[in-house]
Amino acid sequence: MTIALSPRTAVLMTLPPLLWAGNAVVGRLLVGQVPPMALNLLRWVFAALLLAPLAWRVARDVPAVVRAWPYLLAVGTFGVGLFNALQYLALVTSTPLNVTLINASMPVWMLLVGTLLFGEHPTRRQALGALLSMAGVMTVVTRGAWAALADVRFVVGDAYMLVAVVGWAFYSWLLARPPAWLRPPAHQQWSWAEFLLLQTLFGLAAAGAAATIEATVMMHPPVAWHSLAVWAALAYVAIGPSVIAYRCWGLGVARAGPAMAAFFANLSPLFAALLSVWLLGEVPQLYHALAFVLIVAGIAVSIGRRR
Repeated sequence: MTIALSPRTAVLMTLPPLLWAGNAVVGRLLVGQVPPMALNLLRWVFAALLLAPLAWRVARDVPAVVRAWPYLLAVGTFGVGLFNALQYLALVTSTPLNVTLINASMPVWMLLVGTLLFGEHPTRRQALGALLSMAGVMTVVTRGAWAALADVRFVVGDAYMLVAVVGWAFYSWLLARPPAWLRPPAHQQWSWAEFLLLQTLFGLAAAGAAATIEATVMMHPPVAWHSLAVWAALAYVAIGPSVIAYRCWGLGVARAGPAMAAFFANLSPLFAALLSVWLLGEVPQLYHALAFVLIVAGIAVSIGRRR
């Protein structure tokens, strides 16, 4: 079955990967001005303040929140506390383009986590797509020198990002498999703002712990509060990638479906390349293009065509 995309829906699904690619670039620009764990904590504190006026009614649903706290703590930790913190930490030594390319390998880790932990076995097309996407990841890690796989040495930032991606895959499966009593009609689902606020509040525990450890153990310079650029960057990461992107993505997926949305998600590496050239003066290499082609091909093959 084919889906006709309206211009509005196309814009809704194009904005999130653009904003998420910009998040990687901004994180790179803030290296040395805001410690990575502190950046993650500040991002979600500001996002929670923005969401509060839209989601305050969830405070009336205290019994459901109390009952769901283990689940909310898990999704908050993996979605808010782990992924974004590791992404910002990766950007200390890696590049926005590498971070977004590794992030685009998500279908590989989705299949692995689904198979190992949730009993969802991939089809042959999905397995082939996973292999292509993995080839794309290896192209990034080896900087295009496949002969170096025998003695490959990971860049520290790339390793952090791989861990973040695996954690995000686990987070996504938790979203797809909530407890039965949280699914309709047993429970009236929370709105997107209410659910995101709950994730954020529970995730702030992990984000706060990571920022505290960073402040006491690591020798990072303090936050450059005097810089207007820092305030502008914090406003961007709180409003764009944390609130607007989630809202637009939810609307786009609801209108066109997750299969179509997957193709739009993989625009992030392309946007990161363009933003890196514009803002950071980085020039994409041939292996970046090859990795991008392999990852997108993997997504396309795994989705296939539904009739």
